[in-house]
Amino acid sequence: MPYLYQDSKPRPSALPGAARPTHSSGKGYEELRQECLRRGVLFEDSDFPACNSSLFFSENPPIPFVWKRPGDIVKDPKFILGGATRTDICQGDLGDCWLLAAIASLTLNEKTLARVVPLDQNFGPDYAGIFHFQFWQHNEWLDVVIDDRLPTFKGRLVFLHSADLNEFWSALLEKAYAKLNGSYEALKGGSTIEAMEDFTGGIGEMYDVKAAPDNFYEILEKALKRCSMVGCSIDTSSAAESEARTPFGLIKGHAYSVTGIEEVSYQGRQVRLIRIRNPWGQVEWNGPWSDNSLEWHSVSASEQRRLSQAARDDGEFWMKYEDFKVHFDKVEICNLTPDALEDNTAHKWEVTIHQGSWVRGSTAGGCRNFLETFWTNPQIKLHLTEKDDGQDDCTFIAALMQKGRRKLKKLGAEMLTIGYSIYESPGRDGHLGKDFFRYHPSKARSKTYINLREVSNRFKLPPGDYVLIPTTFEPHQEADFCLRIFSEKKAITEDLDENVAIDLPEPLHPTPSPQETEEEKQFRTLFEQISGKDMEISAEELEYVLNTVLKKTKNIKFKNLSLISCRNIISLMDSIFLQFDFDKSGSMSSYELRGALKAAGYQLNNYLLQLIVLRYSDEQFQIEFDDFLNCLIRLENASRVFQALSVKDKEFINLNIGEFINLAMNI
Repeated sequence: MPYLYQDSKPRPSALPGAARPTHSSGKGYEELRQECLRRGVLFEDSDFPACNSSLFFSENPPIPFVWKRPGDIVKDPKFILGGATRTDICQGDLGDCWLLAAIASLTLNEKTLARVVPLDQNFGPDYAGIFHFQFWQHNEWLDVVIDDRLPTFKGRLVFLHSADLNEFWSALLEKAYAKLNGSYEALKGGSTIEAMEDFTGGIGEMYDVKAAPDNFYEILEKALKRCSMVGCSIDTSSAAESEARTPFGLIKGHAYSVTGIEEVSYQGRQVRLIRIRNPWGQVEWNGPWSDNSLEWHSVSASEQRRLSQAARDDGEFWMKYEDFKVHFDKVEICNLTPDALEDNTAHKWEVTIHQGSWVRGSTAGGCRNFLETFWTNPQIKLHLTEKDDGQDDCTFIAALMQKGRRKLKKLGAEMLTIGYSIYESPGRDGHLGKDFFRYHPSKARSKTYINLREVSNRFKLPPGDYVLIPTTFEPHQEADFCLRIFSEKKAITEDLDENVAIDLPEPLHPTPSPQETEEEKQFRTLFEQISGKDMEISAEELEYVLNTVLKKTKNIKFKNLSLISCRNIISLMDSIFLQFDFDKSGSMSSYELRGALKAAGYQLNNYLLQLIVLRYSDEQFQIEFDDFLNCLIRLENASRVFQALSVKDKEFINLNIGEFINLAMNI
């Protein structure tokens, strides 16, 4: 699918309370619920019907699922029973442990949980078979409504369920998240931090435990005290190791939640412990400090109560912090606000959001390895003006997120490999060209290019102006993206997309060649034969002349010049096609078009460039000679018409030059 370019101008961060209804009817939860109550019917969601397409997109269900409402499963269903807790999260037959680990972490913060799982719903007297949940998506809070029909087999829930069979908030939350992403199958495989961010709108950071900083225990302790969501996992070396159990009872390639961190007095010394939860609701660590280990015999009953320690097979367990570092490999922290990331001082961070797109043929230039196209990527200018308190540098976090890839799984889309580079600005406005990147190294960049939904890193740079280039690793890969900039002090960001401007150069006066080639002599003879004494020819005659001559020219690739092309050529003063055919292929790359048009006097923004590429380039994003001529003349005609309009006419049509050209190019 073609990605329509989205401008990446900065936007304010979204407010959690302003969730946008997403139902196709345009109606919100309360309006739909009241409508069902008036009609005396239970809600049935046509946007996410109780059928196989809502379950799987690549296969048929392995067993005959039956969709049932909670009242058809148990006699006395409850939305939340005794409070929503991490023990309400038991994994079913779906590989979404990453999501369940995030939900378990969500239950640790009552305020955050109440935002995602609104408490204005239950199975009481006003029950109408409809529920709603709120998720953050790319700087916007969405309100997702569902009906309460859930997939079952032999009368039991197939997917996520609570340990108490009468409680249904967690199963309904999973269904709403499946709807948000297109199907239950779309939830297979993922990163815990992805769901954490969707539950909070927070900013995520990933740590390699084996290379974590010396104060990593304090980082975890601070994160949990500030109600940040924390997940952890063990790496696998091959697909065969996925969900393999270690001798200590831990599961490889499986997402766990970190739910607590404490120090306990043990045999006269303080021992650092960390509490982990397996979303399966069972299968636990069996090493030191596990549920039934001897270490607990030396801990007082009051200390055990303080730590909520109990020998239950509920998937939750304590382990020594040093053992945690040995056995786990990755930790993901989603900070509910950016002020909880590293140091011990709380700050109010400034947040700026940019939305944009990588569009094949115009703004999908790939990473710096692909210099010929790298410069065509979107470019964001970052003004760092104020130093951190007591520091010489400016701190900011850049988080680049690719949008909607999970929902596109059913169309064969996968997560793209993404990252970004940061350059010191040369001090001039406008889109930076290829030569700048040829001769200037980056000042900073993301730690790696990786196929995760979001790549984020923290930086400290001296005050000044910088240009951030968000990219996919490979060129020609299309996606929408969201770039978030968190800065300790106020930072100003702006998109370096070109303003549309027309500056047509004076036509060059041809000078006769001192010595004509044989080919030029043939052309002159043919021209004189057709033109006659007045040395003028019509468009039809020009079509014959050029097609006759260009068939003998090897460095320009073309089929046949049309009559329209020839009429355009009559008014064309100059062509720079060959100048920007850098690889001398006889056709111009669409990525070379920006420079060619600018040299011809047309400074266009990314959106107009995309329209031209879609209209004039072929499947390999090459533009042939006659298409380039047609493009130039169409632009010239549009700009001449606009410049000829009076001020009153321009006010009447209420269009700027860019909008007018956009209209003209689509006629």
